[in-house]
Amino acid sequence: MTVPQHTKQQAKLRPLPSFIFMTRWLQLPLYLGLILAQCVYVFHFWVELKDLIGAVFGNEAALQHIFQAVAVPGTVPPTKLNESTIMLVVLGLIDVVMISNLLIMVIIGGYETFVSRMHLDEHPDQPEWLSHVNASVLKTKLAMAIIGISSIHLLKTFINANAYTSQVLIAQTVIHLVFLLSALAIAYTDRIMVGTQNEIKSH
Repeated sequence: MTVPQHTKQQAKLRPLPSFIFMTRWLQLPLYLGLILAQCVYVFHFWVELKDLIGAVFGNEAALQHIFQAVAVPGTVPPTKLNESTIMLVVLGLIDVVMISNLLIMVIIGGYETFVSRMHLDEHPDQPEWLSHVNASVLKTKLAMAIIGISSIHLLKTFINANAYTSQVLIAQTVIHLVFLLSALAIAYTDRIMVGTQNEIKSH
């Protein structure tokens, strides 16, 4: 009977390398902790959504919570539910969703890349990006997710532009551009590395 190649490789692994390789499971509590953080974000999302719906129907407590949530520190909170206030709350909800998506990418992609295979190849709900995930792909996708989150925060600042100084607006714009340039640099570096690896393989 032919012994599978991966079984041969496992049999050749010495005790010390085997122990070092097993230490990757120390990351498991970290990913479980991120799952708990995901639960916190889900709870926060529904609390904010409940208050938004309550504010629309005139609930005074919900209105006050919404006004405090969208108020810029150091300024007078809004006193009525208008389009800008609703937009700021909705942007906050979108922000929570995008951070939650970031958590999912870190949890699933990180576990798949650094801990253990999840064997989702035949699963109908397997994320499209997970089929070709590696450290470089995960790094690029995380950078793009951070840019999306930064864009939401920048848009919220621009909606309340009159409440901020020009220095704050410029600083937040520069920070967003730095995120964008960093993501482009990461993508370009990965492209060079992939091209170099392909050239080595072709030779």
